[in-house]
Amino acid sequence: MTSWDIKPQGVQSQLKTVGTHAGELEKALNALVADMAVAAQAAGTAVPGSQASTPLQGPVAPGRAPLSQKATGPVGAALSQYLEGRKTELESMAKRIEACVLGAVKATNEYLEGDLEAAKHAQDAARAMNLDVLREQPGGRK
Repeated sequence: MTSWDIKPQGVQSQLKTVGTHAGELEKALNALVADMAVAAQAAGTAVPGSQASTPLQGPVAPGRAPLSQKATGPVGAALSQYLEGRKTELESMAKRIEACVLGAVKATNEYLEGDLEAAKHAQDAARAMNLDVLREQPGGRK
């Protein structure tokens, strides 16, 4: 029979390390999105001069100034499409990391519960055995 020897402190240490790396990954991805937005703006448009900013169509709430929308050039559009195409993969990566961490926590907790249950069964068996031994002794209860 194989035996397990999971050390909860070791699991906790590893999960903390994973959490740190996941946080660093999140920061890197947020920086990537921000940098790509800046790059898209800096790339400019194919529209000359003042035509680069056009008013938005549609009603404007009373008391609000008309909004404007910057025209997007081909580089900005390509960067946007790139991020949109990777969105599913990036979200999936985050979900897999979360699932792994939660799975490790659940597995460790189940392991500990199993240890506690096994210990309880061992104590109950020892208690029953001690009572049987006491009953068999002369003058013991029957």
